[in-house]
Amino acid sequence: MNAPELHHLLGAYVLGGLDPADSQRFEAHLESCADCRTELAELESLPALLDALPIPDAVALTGSGRPGLAPEPASSVPRAVLDELAARRRKLRRRWAALVGAVAAACLALGVAAGPLLSRPPAPDASYSVQSGNGLQFSIDLARKTWGTELAVNGSKLPLDGTLSLWIRDRDGGEDRACAWTATPSGKVKVTGATPLQLARIASLELRDETQQAVATITVP
Repeated sequence: MNAPELHHLLGAYVLGGLDPADSQRFEAHLESCADCRTELAELESLPALLDALPIPDAVALTGSGRPGLAPEPASSVPRAVLDELAARRRKLRRRWAALVGAVAAACLALGVAAGPLLSRPPAPDASYSVQSGNGLQFSIDLARKTWGTELAVNGSKLPLDGTLSLWIRDRDGGEDRACAWTATPSGKVKVTGATPLQLARIASLELRDETQQAVATITVP
């Protein structure tokens, strides 16, 4: 390979596109060619600049965006450099597409696995239940809030008529109605109530029927 042919390898050498044998020959040529050394020094920053060039601009520079027409020299950059640039940008696009696909698949798998966990309600701060001899079952989950206490009521075999209500008795003997609902034909209910009393202030919970008689009572320790 003569000197002019080696000189044409400069662009590919700058971009790291030469195989080991050609790279060694070109480096040997550099020792005796001041012109190539000077041009190489001028092109040292070219790879970083070319990697930042958008793909459409790279295609336009190579002339490949005009089928059937010979490429027109759009700059003083050697054609070998432009060809290498286009190849590198295409490779970069494929790498990004693969990476995005892998990340999306990982996120999807994580979402499927974590979905049931994320959809679970937070654990209550306290839970109490009572069961009577006639089959009545009544449970309450209590959750601390800044404004007081939230109560999740779950019951079955409850009275079938009238209005039922949940009353909260505090440790000083005061009362507060947390919620009320119309009895259901099935005797089952799930409702949410609230009281301004903090959990630590609650002494007991009492389920009352239409006549305000206690149907179930839970004492809070």
